[in-house]
Amino acid sequence: MLSYGLLMYKISNQQLLILLVHPGGPYFKNKQDGYWTIPKGEPIRNEEGLHAAQREFLEETGISPIPPFIDLGEVKQKGGKKVIAWAFENNIEINSITSNNFILEWPPHSGKYQSFPEIDKADFFTLEEAKQKINLAQVEFLKKLEKIIL
Repeated sequence: MLSYGLLMYKISNQQLLILLVHPGGPYFKNKQDGYWTIPKGEPIRNEEGLHAAQREFLEETGISPIPPFIDLGEVKQKGGKKVIAWAFENNIEINSITSNNFILEWPPHSGKYQSFPEIDKADFFTLEEAKQKINLAQVEFLKKLEKIIL
């Protein structure tokens, strides 16, 4: 599996802040450290990677990404998924996000289906906070951005 994502950052009071999103749905409801992520997703057939990353970012946050984009390379997550990411700067405030929804049988084997937001929260974190919150494999993206920006 392959996903493409964007890491949005801003500099506020001379401090690098990272936007992370928390997956929605019942499985992640009470999970925090190690479960936040950059907005990302799989490409549509024959879709170029950076375009897929931009589309997924908009779908998951409601925010239009703004170039230029910084290549952060690729990581492989614990489950085997490869994630390729780019970073971009945007100084907007996050008051709310607009995420697409997915349908899930919940509770399992109940025959009842519910709609859940793909992303239920988004927030800016300091670099050190982000390193605690983000999926362990994606810490590499933070380290690369830190070297480029700071």
